[in-house]
Amino acid sequence: MNRRAAARAMLQPHRRYNPLVDDWLLVSPERTSRPWLGRQEAAPPEDLPTYEPYCYLCPGNVRANGETNPMYESTFVFTNDFAALRPDSPHLSIDNGLLRAESERGECLVICFSPRHDLSIARMSAAQARPVVDLWADQSAALGERFRWVQVFENRGVAMGASNPHPHGQIWAGDAVPREGEKEDASQKRYYEANGRPLLLDYAAQESGGPREVDGDDDWLAVVPFWAAWPFETLLIPRRPVARVPDLDQAQRDSLAERLTTLLRGYDALFSLPFPYSMGWHQAPFDGGDKPYWQLHAHFYPPLLQATVRKFMVGYELLSEPQRDVTAEDAADRLRAAIRSASPKAAVPSD
Repeated sequence: MNRRAAARAMLQPHRRYNPLVDDWLLVSPERTSRPWLGRQEAAPPEDLPTYEPYCYLCPGNVRANGETNPMYESTFVFTNDFAALRPDSPHLSIDNGLLRAESERGECLVICFSPRHDLSIARMSAAQARPVVDLWADQSAALGERFRWVQVFENRGVAMGASNPHPHGQIWAGDAVPREGEKEDASQKRYYEANGRPLLLDYAAQESGGPREVDGDDDWLAVVPFWAAWPFETLLIPRRPVARVPDLDQAQRDSLAERLTTLLRGYDALFSLPFPYSMGWHQAPFDGGDKPYWQLHAHFYPPLLQATVRKFMVGYELLSEPQRDVTAEDAADRLRAAIRSASPKAAVPSD
């Protein structure tokens, strides 16, 4: 099939393969024209104060466990008061036919990006975002000395379950490599053994300058993946071999801060509102082994299909396979335009 015929065919229902997790998804572009009478998402507030006396993440305020935050001036890290993983979990081992369970030891951290209650990464300058990058790297390195998997992530907005609007993220570290990590590890290893090159570096080279690239520089590529499941999902990939966040050199960290703020301002400009999303870094397991096949990358999963309509992963998605309502190419085109429109905006001063 020639390129023009393939482009026409991709405007009709079809399936796309995700080599990173060895899975498929359904693409149904015509569904965006259906009438919508379901839930409408409320626009998040844009006029947050710089300090909120009742916020448990603001400097000097008391948290739920009774501890008082320091008067921090940049970033701040503390152990989650309601941690999902604990370093002292008691031993558990059950293996009874189809009934299996095992203990999981770990640690959960909360990381505040800024002392300002209103300063999201999307509103930061690159210089303001750089300490966040260093925080991800430093905490990943420290946790990686004790745990195999270190998951850095951020949930932004009530639509993605954020319990507090203060700009913050989390890091969960555990002994086990979880499901998504196992799938990506297996796929990347299999591809490397067959081709002698990292899967995501080959993918970045293939997508560079193409219809799904939304932003980039000499160090990073931001792309709406060919296999994206969420409407405006993006993948951020270093252009050179890097296995983990701590492995990024100073130049890569500087350019990462630029790419983060540019991409997230583009998201906010897409529907002229603070865009909700879940994002996270996938880095090689910290098990001491040599993993030349692993390429560091960040996933961004924004749920909105329209300004007040979110994409729900329900029904067919839960019972069969992921399904999306807009092609990756269309999403990338709209996100590129939003990034261009947002680029002249000045960042908010930090003081």
